[in-house]
Amino acid sequence: MRLPLTLLLALLAYDSVYATPAKRHYSTHDYYVLEHNPHAGASLADCASSLGVEIVEQAGALQDHWLVRAPKPSSLLGKRHADAVMQALEDLQTRAQLSGFSARSEDALRSRDIVSSVKYLAPQTLRQRTKRAPPPPISPGGDGDIESSASVAQRMGITDPEFGRQWHIVNDASPHNMMNVTGVWDMGITGKGVISALVDDGLDYTSDDLAANFYAYGSYDFNDHLDLPTPTLFDDHHGTRCAGQIAAVKNDVCGVGIAYDSKVAGLRILSGPISDVDESAALNYDYQNTSIFSCSWGPPDDGRSMEGPGYLIKKAMVNGIQNGRQGKGSIFVFASGNGGRSADQCNFDGYTNSIFSVTVAAVDYRGLHPDYSEACAANMVVAYSSGSGNQITTTDRGKNKCAHSHGGTSAAAPNAAGIFALALQTRPDLSWRDVQHLCVKTAQMINPDDPDWETTAAGNRFSYKYGYGVINGYEFIKAAQAWQLVKPQAFIDLQTVQIANGSMNIFHTMTGGEPIVPGGVTNSIEVTQSMLDENNFEKLEHITVKVWITHTRRGDVEVELVSPNGIRSILAATRYGDSAKTGFPGWTFMTVKHWDENPVGKWSLRVNDQNKEDESGAFLGWTMTVWGSVKDATKPLKVYDVPVIDSLLPPAAEGSSDSHISTPIPTATTTKTFSKPTAGLPGDHGDKEGENHKPAFPGSQPTTTKPAEDVADPAKTSTSTTTTPTPDEGWFADLSNLVTNQMWFFVAIGAVIVFSIAVGVFFWRRRARRRAQYSTLPESDDVAMSSIGRSTQGGQRTKELYDAFGEVSDDEDADEETRLHPQGPSPGINLHSGFLDDDPSTAGGITPTRYRDEPESEHIEPTHHEPQGERSDSPASGSGDGSWEHASETR
Repeated sequence: MRLPLTLLLALLAYDSVYATPAKRHYSTHDYYVLEHNPHAGASLADCASSLGVEIVEQAGALQDHWLVRAPKPSSLLGKRHADAVMQALEDLQTRAQLSGFSARSEDALRSRDIVSSVKYLAPQTLRQRTKRAPPPPISPGGDGDIESSASVAQRMGITDPEFGRQWHIVNDASPHNMMNVTGVWDMGITGKGVISALVDDGLDYTSDDLAANFYAYGSYDFNDHLDLPTPTLFDDHHGTRCAGQIAAVKNDVCGVGIAYDSKVAGLRILSGPISDVDESAALNYDYQNTSIFSCSWGPPDDGRSMEGPGYLIKKAMVNGIQNGRQGKGSIFVFASGNGGRSADQCNFDGYTNSIFSVTVAAVDYRGLHPDYSEACAANMVVAYSSGSGNQITTTDRGKNKCAHSHGGTSAAAPNAAGIFALALQTRPDLSWRDVQHLCVKTAQMINPDDPDWETTAAGNRFSYKYGYGVINGYEFIKAAQAWQLVKPQAFIDLQTVQIANGSMNIFHTMTGGEPIVPGGVTNSIEVTQSMLDENNFEKLEHITVKVWITHTRRGDVEVELVSPNGIRSILAATRYGDSAKTGFPGWTFMTVKHWDENPVGKWSLRVNDQNKEDESGAFLGWTMTVWGSVKDATKPLKVYDVPVIDSLLPPAAEGSSDSHISTPIPTATTTKTFSKPTAGLPGDHGDKEGENHKPAFPGSQPTTTKPAEDVADPAKTSTSTTTTPTPDEGWFADLSNLVTNQMWFFVAIGAVIVFSIAVGVFFWRRRARRRAQYSTLPESDDVAMSSIGRSTQGGQRTKELYDAFGEVSDDEDADEETRLHPQGPSPGINLHSGFLDDDPSTAGGITPTRYRDEPESEHIEPTHHEPQGERSDSPASGSGDGSWEHASETR
């Protein structure tokens, strides 16, 4: 179809910032995103016509990205045929490749122009994100006694009745652990003029706590495509609670927000399935006016998922940091995740390990680490949330409702966002990277005796659990007031290393690589001073590492980066619940542990596993990108762009078709959904005591207590020295090493001999007793078999032996469960009527015990290998393997 000229002009003049997204009709249409290159020869209208789609609107704020759609085929055709739109692109690609044989063919030339103009085309699959629900204080003058919540309320005229319960603002019980913002309020800094958006499950703008601070223009419901983000589902309260932490007004309803004079918008995406194009639009919605996007959600926190943002969402985040706030950049705040009890790590989440996010983990009201809070090298800071008997008090859904059970890293992220809102009031010129630098520079060390703390090469203290420390509002704002803006961003993509001919194609098929042996496989990349000079690179900030690793059990793999200065970043530690066989097909890890370190020298990546006999893997290749600031801001700047395909090994050559056009993939036939946002948060997130004595990754920590001979053996230094095994190892993980210890060897042999003698004596005595029970019948006597009863005594003796091993005897089983039913006139023949039937339930009306594939109760405690939480069926997560989820589907 050819679009009218007037419509085409309207589309070309389209500005998504001022337009309301069109309502989606996924039941009748298939949606796609088309990235158009307007300089490649074919117009947008020609591309749409050739693909058989109609143009709906620009894809959020992404320039030259268009949302298009086509009517769904009939159900019969849909089952028999591939995606017609993607097939049309594939046909055009085929004809364009053949154009060399008929270069003057009009059809060939047209096909080549269209293929060159369609830079990216992908169907939009609905998915649902998962919510993540649940410093030394300074007095107003900087010194003096610590104020109580009652005195603060009286002095500042705070009449909110629940203010005394908001310990995260003023902590009466543990005054050294709170967000420390009252001194900032005394300076007149309360968030005026700053807008934060809660990308969540809606926002109750009718609440007396939020109505005055609600920003309607920057709000939208991307689930139901309505103008206002009204929470309608029974559990749509998460976004309202997070909004109250930031901007609940000072009144007489509940409590106050950290930036109680700032504005909040609601962007509803978590109350149902959502496509990538709508998620990306949400992350850029009104991004010239909205400064902060608070995101307390992500992939499932189940310890077995591995998922990150797709191409469009990456583009939206890059667009936000490059163009949001008139070029100063949107500030994305992400909760680190609530999967700590499942050994989940935030480096398996592509949102939290993005360099464009401020990743926030949690500490409780006593300053301890709550076990739900995920650890990883991408954690930047921690903020206060639930644990050790206290939770967060904030606004709830309803006109004048309060919540007292909020928590998790879901609550930690908006607490940090509130601090950022205060900082932007006093310094609106701060860029997104300035905010990150202030986090690193002002975060305060907490629990200094915690063994997880390490000193970085730059002299900072870092922890996988706490990042650079707990965010302190007063210190953050005081530093922001005098802050010198950082120079523009620089980055260096290092050359990709192929190991032993390792490769991966566009279908994620991986081949080659060096087998992972005991002690691991190590490979190195060198950064030279000339590289820094050529790329105008001055100071290091983030490091991202992309890896290609195959393994039969992904959770067994450990990945560690070692800097030229000997600083170790654990990028992946063992995850006992992750049994995926998909490995790491070009997965990107991130670390902030090397901030301000001199990057010159050899960087080594070590890949290890648990050395299990029945599991194996190979290290195929890796690459690294160093991110930081430029040396000379007057020189031309290199601007980062998101590649369409960036997971091939070796990488696609610049200018090749693989580097510009996405691979045609079939439209998903089912809707991908995750559990609701707070599903990953343990029910006792506010009750269980926190800790400050455990390293985040005990199996990967160096130790000084090992004997010298163990330290010299790399195979031994890779394992933990604790006596309690991990769930993957089991209690007998070291059984193969038993023979190396002579004492235990002879103890084991002796135990076997004693046991064998005892069993022999038992059987000898049993045989002697049974012989004594038998008597001989005269040869002439005929006795009916029916008159001979079973030996109850003998049956009982047999049962005693089985009981000794915790089993049920065959005799007992026949008596108590099978109960062979007597048939006919002879009661001695115990055959039931269904003796030869397939269904034992017909046995004379007696219903025997039957086996069930599913558990009897909905509430079954998980084993070590199956922690609680829902499995992701996403191909990206690699967690849809095995029969566990199929059994659940039949319940």
